[in-house]
Amino acid sequence: MAMPAARTRNDVARWDTASEFDRLTQQMSQLFQGQWPELPSLLGSDGFTPLADVEETDDAYLLEVELPGVKKKDINIDLEGRRIVISGERPEQKRTGWLRRQNRSWGRFRYEVVLPDPVDEDRVEATLNDGVLHVRVPKSSAGRRRHVEVK
Repeated sequence: MAMPAARTRNDVARWDTASEFDRLTQQMSQLFQGQWPELPSLLGSDGFTPLADVEETDDAYLLEVELPGVKKKDINIDLEGRRIVISGERPEQKRTGWLRRQNRSWGRFRYEVVLPDPVDEDRVEATLNDGVLHVRVPKSSAGRRRHVEVK
């Protein structure tokens, strides 16, 4: 088995307490929804937090939020500074028979994240493909790191 390469000072990942708290809150909400669906969630009795990934590149943050069955018109994306709130509603499916078991979430949803760096609010792009919402949030030039050469 190969040993992992030694980390350099530049390889150290930034730890963002707000992101960790958001992740913990979402996991707790999902735990309660899965174990005790009859209890009210953090969003009310019919709300849920969709699964999501946030990836950071050199020039942007890439959010992927799982929203199967949700139409574009039912999604709201609000951006205030570094905070992004994705909310909306997934309507309950009409049934003709007896629903014996329900594991899928429906109703209102909300996903919120605070990004660690300033963003360029005017260049945010969002697309919905195959039930996955893709949001590209470019970093602002004020939030980018740059190397300054010593002369």
